[in-house]
Amino acid sequence: MTTHSHHDNVEKQFGSQANAYLTSTVHASGRDLQQLAERLSSFPHASVLDMGCGAGHASFIAAQNVKQVVAYDLSSQMLEVVVQAAKEKGLENIATRQGYAENLPFEDHAFDVVISRYSVHHWHDVGLALREVNRVLKAGGVLIMMDVMSPGHPVRDIWLQTVEALRDTSHVRNYSSGEWLSLVNDANLIVDTLLTDRLPLEFSSWVARMRTPAALVEAIRLYQKSASAEVKAYFALQEDGSFTSDTIMVEAHKAA
Repeated sequence: MTTHSHHDNVEKQFGSQANAYLTSTVHASGRDLQQLAERLSSFPHASVLDMGCGAGHASFIAAQNVKQVVAYDLSSQMLEVVVQAAKEKGLENIATRQGYAENLPFEDHAFDVVISRYSVHHWHDVGLALREVNRVLKAGGVLIMMDVMSPGHPVRDIWLQTVEALRDTSHVRNYSSGEWLSLVNDANLIVDTLLTDRLPLEFSSWVARMRTPAALVEAIRLYQKSASAEVKAYFALQEDGSFTSDTIMVEAHKAA
């Protein structure tokens, strides 16, 4: 799949689901958002870029703690939701821009902080996107990335990637902690902290949010039922299909 066709697929997948992501409990709350708010409170005068902002939950947190936020996403419909929600929340320091993660339409050294939450697993070329992050960050600038994480172990990894891809055809990959370290280092950014957590996912809302076709929902359920005892235990797989994924929060900085 070419970069262009993948981006088209991402926009098609998420445009019609924009409001569902605004009201999603998984996206609107979580320990990672609390941690993000605490961290960004140290940058009251910062200019922040939220890459793959989705319905804007990380942007809203950022806007309450920093000077200026650019909410950046491939989906114009997602950005419309962000604009309306920001207005309702009285957040006047959020601007929106549309585009790809791999080709940021910003000047060099434009931002103090770059953040991204639950978006990277959709990016066509994470390495290229992180090199773009390096370019637009000021010297000493900070990167904070949050996403679902691969367990790394081959059996668990293939199970996770398969259910993710069946649910959402724009899914590319959830990366392990080791892969994250390599990707960030290869972009000439310096890793400072790496935090992991667990995220329970309620099955019916998980597939409804993406409007997964019934045939693929059934395929996921059949695949879940065929999982090994090891996989079922690791992901805390429930009778209704609900399960628990690993998440990761990586903070890095650009050399001064």
